[in-house]
Amino acid sequence: MAVTNDASTIDILLLGSGGREHALAVKLAESPRCGKLYVAPGNGGTVAVGENVELDAEDPAAVADFARETGCGLVVIGPEAPLVVGVADAVREAGIPCFGPGAAGAQMEGSKLFSKQVMGRAGVPTAAYGSFTDEESALAYVREQGAPLVVKADGLAAGKGVIVATELAQAEEAVHECFSGVFGAAGSTVVIEEMLTGPECSLLAFTDGRCVRPMDTSQDHKRALEGDLGPNTGGMGVYSPVPIVTDEEHAEMVRIMEATVAELASEGIDYRGCLYGGFMLTPAGPKVLEFNARFGDPETQVILPRLENDLVEVMLACAEQRLDEVELSWRPEYAVSVVLTSAGYPGSYEKGKVITGIEDADAMDNVTVYHAGTRMDDEGRVLTNGGRVLNVTALAPTFEAARDLAYEACEKIDFEGKTLRRDIGLRALRGREAWN
Repeated sequence: MAVTNDASTIDILLLGSGGREHALAVKLAESPRCGKLYVAPGNGGTVAVGENVELDAEDPAAVADFARETGCGLVVIGPEAPLVVGVADAVREAGIPCFGPGAAGAQMEGSKLFSKQVMGRAGVPTAAYGSFTDEESALAYVREQGAPLVVKADGLAAGKGVIVATELAQAEEAVHECFSGVFGAAGSTVVIEEMLTGPECSLLAFTDGRCVRPMDTSQDHKRALEGDLGPNTGGMGVYSPVPIVTDEEHAEMVRIMEATVAELASEGIDYRGCLYGGFMLTPAGPKVLEFNARFGDPETQVILPRLENDLVEVMLACAEQRLDEVELSWRPEYAVSVVLTSAGYPGSYEKGKVITGIEDADAMDNVTVYHAGTRMDDEGRVLTNGGRVLNVTALAPTFEAARDLAYEACEKIDFEGKTLRRDIGLRALRGREAWN
């Protein structure tokens, strides 16, 4: 852990409104270096640790102006959209340290094709693929390859532009959906990949564009229904670390992350922030499913509670390109987080339902409730304001104890339409063979 002689506080601007941002806000506020914390726009939970402010997070000039006018010494960008439009570039041009890659680096998430091309040049193992800008060519490729396939809209599609097609007709429909405009401009280029098999694993890393410091492993549950069935969501639950990962697999994932950052640097891309590697642990070794240019959601909600370092110090080290001074330290406990959602998610759902029991759950030892889709009303009540409403995170010495504690805390919280998966982490308890 790096030791600094600088005890001065700095004001911080954090962009975003989800569970990831509440987890970031809590961890930033714990730091003795954190002065005033602004969260734009924030949610019903961030008001307890900072000041929610109205600000267009996707307007680079507006963000830079706000940070300058309020004297912020650090800007932290949570979601991908502000990164892709160049908010980090504008903040750095204003002379303010920023955690998050510029627009060029954010293309690792903003364009599936760009990311695949970087992986190719870096020698990173990933799925074989083809890319297409017209429906006819894409359909011909699909019919030539046959199912199963993964069809991806190239650009940002709010987590909805990836279709796993186990049958040929599904793949054809996915291609048509992309080119029909369902995902807007994101679907004007389509990437079609072979479907990899094995357990998934996420490895996030801090980087200053030169040095890479991997975080601990985590695993998300994307499907809406138990048994990993139903439509993809933004994430229904997550745990860290991933007990089935071998030392050899972990070392290879770290090597891949380092090779990717080195390739970006060799191409003149200054990448400072979080690089998120989504991996498939295939029989041939770890392969990259995708890269994201920011902290994962809900992975952040189990990683940051286990991080022993001062997050402000780590982020400043990334922003100021001195991450080599930092060694990360992790709590030995397991963390499990269960996501409480609104009925109907990821489809249509109602908002404005009164939530009770958050304080009771939060009062439990080693439990933290992170707000995602919530807001406060004029009477100080917490209301639902999104599909993913709350992330209930628990830490314990064993995986099973952490899982049990998280579900015990979930029972204390109630709102009309409350929905959750009750099988988060069960595969991990059953071991590697659960994926065969």
